[in-house]
Amino acid sequence: MRRIRRSILLFAIFLSLGGVAFKVTEIVRRMQKETKANPIKVLDYLPESALRLKDFHRAKIENGRKVWELFGEEANYFKEQKEAVVKKPRFHYYDKKGDLVETTGDQALIYLHENELEKMELRGGIQATFQGYVLKSAEANYLPAKDQIVLPSHTTVVGDGIEVEGSRMEVDLEPKKIRLVHAVKTKIEPEKLAKKKNGAGSKPQSGG
Repeated sequence: MRRIRRSILLFAIFLSLGGVAFKVTEIVRRMQKETKANPIKVLDYLPESALRLKDFHRAKIENGRKVWELFGEEANYFKEQKEAVVKKPRFHYYDKKGDLVETTGDQALIYLHENELEKMELRGGIQATFQGYVLKSAEANYLPAKDQIVLPSHTTVVGDGIEVEGSRMEVDLEPKKIRLVHAVKTKIEPEKLAKKKNGAGSKPQSGG
C-alpha cells in the first residue's frame, strides 16, 4: 500500500514539474517572439538590476564641435551587452556648418563599442527633416563610421514642389546628398519648384 501511495505521489510530482516546465517554455517563446517583433517589449521583462534612466540625453563632442545629440523619454542600458533601448528618441546630427538633421521615432536601439556609438537603429514612425525636406519611413539606421543615415524600407521624401518615394534611401550627411534606390517614383509641381532658388538645399537622387 505504501508503495502504491509513493508511486502515486511521485507521479503527481512529475506531472506538476512537467506542467511548470511547459509553462516556462511557453513564456520564454512568447517573450522571444514579442521582443523580436518589437524590441521595446524587452522593457516589460527587465530585471530590477538593469539601469533605467529617465529623460535620457547623450551627445558626442569632437574637437570642440557637437556632432550629435540623442534625447529620449526613458532609456534602459544593458552593461554586459553594451546595448541600450530608448523610448521616443530624438536624434540631432550637426554637420560641420552647424546645420541640423533631426530624426524622431518610437524607439531606438543603441549599440556601443568601447563607450562609442557603433550603430543606432530607430524604429516606428520615423520622420527626419533635412535641408528643407521631410523624410518618412518605418525604420532608419545611423552609421557613424560613414556619417550616413540609411532608411532600408519604403521611404517618402517631400519638399516644396516635389514628392519622391523609393524602396530604400541613403542620406550622406556631410555631402548633404539624398539617394533613393529601387522602385523610385516622383511627383513634381513645376510652379512651386520655380520659386526655389537654384542650388538651394539638397536634391534627391535616384539610383539602382
